[in-house]
Amino acid sequence: MITRLLLVCVLAMGAHSFAQKMPVSYDFSEKFSDRYRYSNLVTIDDDGDGGYILVRAYFQGLILKPKGYFIEHYNKDLELVSEYNYKLKGKQFVGGFTKNGQLHLIFLDYDFERGIYNYAAHTSSLVNYSFKTKRLLEFKTPAVDGAFGKNYYNRNFKNGFSTTLLFNPEKTGFIISTHHIKGKTNQHTIHLFDTSLNKKWEHDFSAEVEEKNYAFEQVAFSSNLEETYIIGKAYFKKKRFQVNERKFQYEMIKISGGISKTQSFDDPGKYSEGLYPILNDGKVLCVGFYADRKDNRYNGVSYFDVNPYSLEIQSKKYHPFSQQFMEDKFGRDEDKVVKNLIFKSVNVTKENDILFNAEEYFVTNSLQVTGAGQRMKVERFHHNDIVSAKLDVNGELLWTRNINKAEVTQGDGAYASYSSYSKDGNTYFFICTSSENPQLINGERLIFKQGLSRNRNVFLISLDKSGMLDYEKVIGDEEARLPLMVSKPLIDATEDQLLFYAKRGNKKQLVEVVFK
Repeated sequence: MITRLLLVCVLAMGAHSFAQKMPVSYDFSEKFSDRYRYSNLVTIDDDGDGGYILVRAYFQGLILKPKGYFIEHYNKDLELVSEYNYKLKGKQFVGGFTKNGQLHLIFLDYDFERGIYNYAAHTSSLVNYSFKTKRLLEFKTPAVDGAFGKNYYNRNFKNGFSTTLLFNPEKTGFIISTHHIKGKTNQHTIHLFDTSLNKKWEHDFSAEVEEKNYAFEQVAFSSNLEETYIIGKAYFKKKRFQVNERKFQYEMIKISGGISKTQSFDDPGKYSEGLYPILNDGKVLCVGFYADRKDNRYNGVSYFDVNPYSLEIQSKKYHPFSQQFMEDKFGRDEDKVVKNLIFKSVNVTKENDILFNAEEYFVTNSLQVTGAGQRMKVERFHHNDIVSAKLDVNGELLWTRNINKAEVTQGDGAYASYSSYSKDGNTYFFICTSSENPQLINGERLIFKQGLSRNRNVFLISLDKSGMLDYEKVIGDEEARLPLMVSKPLIDATEDQLLFYAKRGNKKQLVEVVFK
């Protein structure tokens, strides 16, 4: 039974009370039984016919090990149409999408007999599941630990081989970057594929890595895939650095017609701490954060207008974090600094204003004593504050805001973090928390704490065109008995809706949220 509810909530902010109606409604699917208690959602996409495809990696055994991929197909009414168990193990999942009624799952695998890394796409019809494999790339090199990945802070290039795969946000194509170092060999190659799995080109980037190693983070393509713009950290190869020397700089790489160009962005006293490429209305723009000294603190928001052909910087703007932003984040404490911001989403409005948001994300390690008295290294993933900013069409800063939250997880990060959606110049943030009520200080500083309850509430936070903040609990834990994977929605901007997957133990369901 699907229930549609119109959400109305009364908020109290300071001494002033007023009615606030968030412009959303939602549907629950029925709860379905699930045979795989331990799993991670790896892909969620539409099926091209109003329905949805979800793919999970599942784990079994006394010591949990990956055993395969479980595929669920739902129709537009959130009814479960079919399920399929793809019993595949021993390969590293690196990407997935659907197109023209086909499901494509991309894996990286190492063939120990041949000494080869292999990228391959496993493709099946959504009607009759029967996967066929297409080889995309092969590389002959010794196996290394952590060959694939995107580490934002401490990328390791010493293992001899590193590779990554990046989609653009629209998923119209993807690049595969491969960097092989052995003796005097220093080969870095970039490959572009369209979503029909056709290789469009291969570019030798080796000349650029003589003095720097590149860790790619973001990619944007022109509509015809003729121009590729990559943002990455370029790490200098000097063996010794002075204390005040910076070991990296952000660069943009453009590849078109077999030719590559690069552009760096640092200025004296202004050092990029994250950049995101935007292709809009014939322009190439970069937005991000900057530091005013050579350390890892962030001091404000940056904007660059880049010539799409030469990559020459045509205009640039640096905007220090406002007093409002710093009070949002730290209150009256003036000794705190902003660190570790990772981009989550960027949106361009009809007026060509730019809305972008990031999250304070970092990883910590500790030793934990097991029941047997053994000491085990534990990684904890911290998903903390939300940072949001708005720039006008000329790159002038309209506002920056901070929303305080503290989340930490050792396992599946899908339940932590947040998702966002922009509509009519407003930005909305979905968070799923055990907290019953946030703290609102002075009517402006909003703080969410993780809470201790097993059940979860879904809060919707809004920032209007002027940066004014509001919130409400849109789904209470008495309704959402299963926690939502709030950081991994399927967003359909044409229908103004988001689809969330909810799961606990052996129960699962879908939650569809529609903006009015």
